[in-house]
Amino acid sequence: MKKKISIEGMSCQHCVNHVTEALKELEGVDKVEVSLGEKQAIIESTKEIIDADIKNAIEEVGYEVVGIEAL
Repeated sequence: MKKKISIEGMSCQHCVNHVTEALKELEGVDKVEVSLGEKQAIIESTKEIIDADIKNAIEEVGYEVVGIEAL
């Protein structure tokens, strides 16, 4: 399963690292790619991850999720 998360508030590589680490902590996430330029993250997982859990993980580290879509 693959999902694209649109994120606002990232302005530097430090922000990318925060989001990457937050998403890697979610159970079932196998791969995380965060793009500062595209303001998005793409995650791959072996099981279904609830969108609310993704949103909460990112917002807990200080960024805003503006959209989540399955790829």
